[in-house]
Parts: sequence; C-alpha cells; structure tokens
Amino acid sequence: MTIADIKNYLDAEVLCGEELMYKEVHTACGSDMMSDVLAYVKDQSVLLTGLCNPQVVRTAEMMDIICLCFIRGKRPSQEVIDLASERDLVVLASSKRMFEACGILYANGLAGGAVLE
Repeated sequence: MTIADIKNYLDAEVLCGEELMYKEVHTACGSDMMSDVLAYVKDQSVLLTGLCNPQVVRTAEMMDIICLCFIRGKRPSQEVIDLASERDLVVLASSKRMFEACGILYANGLAGGAVLE
C-alpha cells in the first residue's frame, strides 16, 4: 500500500510531503502514547495519532516511520509540520476516529506492526 492509498482510504488531507506519496507502507500503528510506540512498535511505516506536538515527529524519526496521520480532525501546528518536512515525513490529517481509521487500513491489507513481548 502506498501513502497515496492511505490518503484516499482515510479521506485525508496532505499537510506536507506530497512529493513522497509514492512510498510503500507495510505496517501501521495507532497510538496517542509515544511511550507505547517506543516500547512496543518496531519497524513501522505509518503512525495514526491525535497527539499534535513535536515529540510525535521525534518518535517517528527514531522508529523508521515515514508517514504521520493526525486523526479525529486534529491539525498539528506549523512548527510540527515544518519539523516533519525537514525530516522527509509525510503528514496527513483525517477526520476519522482512531478505531475507524485503523479498521479501514487493516481491512484493506495493511498489517499491524506491534511486537509484543
């Protein structure tokens, strides 16, 4: 699945990284707790979250996430968008809720990537 597919499935708006929409995404994670993303998620490609602070971008960078999708109609500040753009991340915004967004992506073939120990 490409980031463009995710955009279409979630009726999302591209906030930055439009030139990177062709990138392949193999797994997803949905969380508002970055500590959980750091502790339990490995080799992710897209993170769905409602948390709109710079820590989301820093977490994405550490965890090999290439796309952030802000859900529930949340919109990050321009500071967060600029930080993501500097790190070549795609940023999407969708009005879908977490459960619905994760379900849509899962139903269309995107696997979860959590490694639970």
